[in-house]
Amino acid sequence: MSYPRRTVRDVRDAVEVVARPGYAVNVVRCADDHTGWSAAEVSAGHRMVLVRRGRFRRRVRGVIADAEPTAAYIVEPGDEECFAHPAGGDVCTSVEFGARLWRRLTGDRAVPSTVYVDGALELAHRRVVASAADPDYALAEQLLVLVGGALAQPARAAGANDRTLVGRAREAIVTDDPAAAGLFPLAEALGVSPYRLSRAFPRELGVSLTRYRNRVRVSRALERLEAGERELGVLAVELGFADQAHLTRTVREHAGAPPGVVRRLLAR
Repeated sequence: MSYPRRTVRDVRDAVEVVARPGYAVNVVRCADDHTGWSAAEVSAGHRMVLVRRGRFRRRVRGVIADAEPTAAYIVEPGDEECFAHPAGGDVCTSVEFGARLWRRLTGDRAVPSTVYVDGALELAHRRVVASAADPDYALAEQLLVLVGGALAQPARAAGANDRTLVGRAREAIVTDDPAAAGLFPLAEALGVSPYRLSRAFPRELGVSLTRYRNRVRVSRALERLEAGERELGVLAVELGFADQAHLTRTVREHAGAPPGVVRRLLAR
């Protein structure tokens, strides 16, 4: 099996976490800041790609989607993919499935091309990499969580206008744009009413704008906890939480476990 390559100059480093009959996991580090689209590449297999750090854009079948820790994507054989890196490099986890295992996991169900990654799914994603020492059981179980979470998502009713609006709002939140300090200033910066912006998020992502904003902060907390962060009070302040208790409640709500447990689960 092979990791998903974009262009020769996009890929800086790719580390194989595990390779087994039917599946392979690679951590891919991409270092590029080109804003234009790469040449189209045709996929030969089934892959699920999740972002651990950074963000980039992907175009497939004429649809452009932003990939970042809250948004993964699934690749089908024959997909023609193009990538752009307007925000710099990124670190991704690429999970490649053999056709037989993919059919056993998904059956006849339709698979979405873009997947909203909630806190629990991101924790499972990070545990995949952390479980490399036990690839046949611990890692395999986390793969089931990832695929199951993707398949459990209902079809969205959002249209192109909602998709564009939510994409712009997500970028503002992820990049800590000053306009993203609140719903009203963000809506004003985007040139839409607060009602329009608030209603677009559930249609496009299945979650409220407030929950998405907290989800971004939880993602940052998970990354810091994975790195071994122990000063939870400092972490809470730096990530914009009211206090350590607020951080703990929010991480538990989104990821299903408090910060201390998350840190132990992600210990290498």
